[in-house]
Amino acid sequence: MVHVVITGGSSGIGLAVARQYLERAARVSLIGRSQERLEAARARLISETGRSADDILIASLDVTDDAAVQAVLSAIEADVGPCDILVTAAGLVSPMPFDALTGAQFKRHVDTNLNGTVHVISAVYAGMKARRQGQIMIISSGAGLIGLHGYTAYCASKSALVGFAEALRVESRWHGIDVSICFPPDTDTPQLADELKLRPAEAVAMIGRAGLWSSEAVARRIVRALDRRQAEIFFTPTLYLLARFGGVAKPWIYRWFHRSWRR
Repeated sequence: MVHVVITGGSSGIGLAVARQYLERAARVSLIGRSQERLEAARARLISETGRSADDILIASLDVTDDAAVQAVLSAIEADVGPCDILVTAAGLVSPMPFDALTGAQFKRHVDTNLNGTVHVISAVYAGMKARRQGQIMIISSGAGLIGLHGYTAYCASKSALVGFAEALRVESRWHGIDVSICFPPDTDTPQLADELKLRPAEAVAMIGRAGLWSSEAVARRIVRALDRRQAEIFFTPTLYLLARFGGVAKPWIYRWFHRSWRR
């Protein structure tokens, strides 16, 4: 039976991905910071999928704590079995102007979004390498492809995942491990609801009114991409163009933004 490990699994995209795999008869391990939210997520998944509680392991964990990540993932694999698919959906976003950010707040974004992803992958990578098989899906963001007003910490941490994923993919390919990365647009999740309360008007003007994706729609695309061993998922034509032609397009986008905002 396939074993899928999902960080940030108590809500949003992570929870939706868990539902997809449970409906495929996989076993799922959900990792999140809040034990209470994890228990609620497991109860919801049992009700919605008809699966047993034995098929849904939950573990409360802060992914910024490398030693704890190693210990918990080791225990999970000993209990449930080796991780076949890892989805890193844990993330933090709290937009504010750079000069309003404390050093601790900036570091927390990097520790959660970048280092937390690295910690979890590191905890399962050796086992995947030894078995010469495994799949890793790193969840970045559309904000990892372009700089946004008020998102210095978030953009820095999410764009860093691009370089990490590309370098790791070069190494992992020789060991039978597929490394993928995706760039979701605004997705209807509890995290986005909190983010929108803080999103500055300048960012709203730059992002535009592209509309929300549901977490279920994003999860379906992620699972389909994993089925196809697809290296990147962009979700929208705009994100695809930013990824492929951003070096040419972004100077014009920034120029348009600053001119229109001054007016």
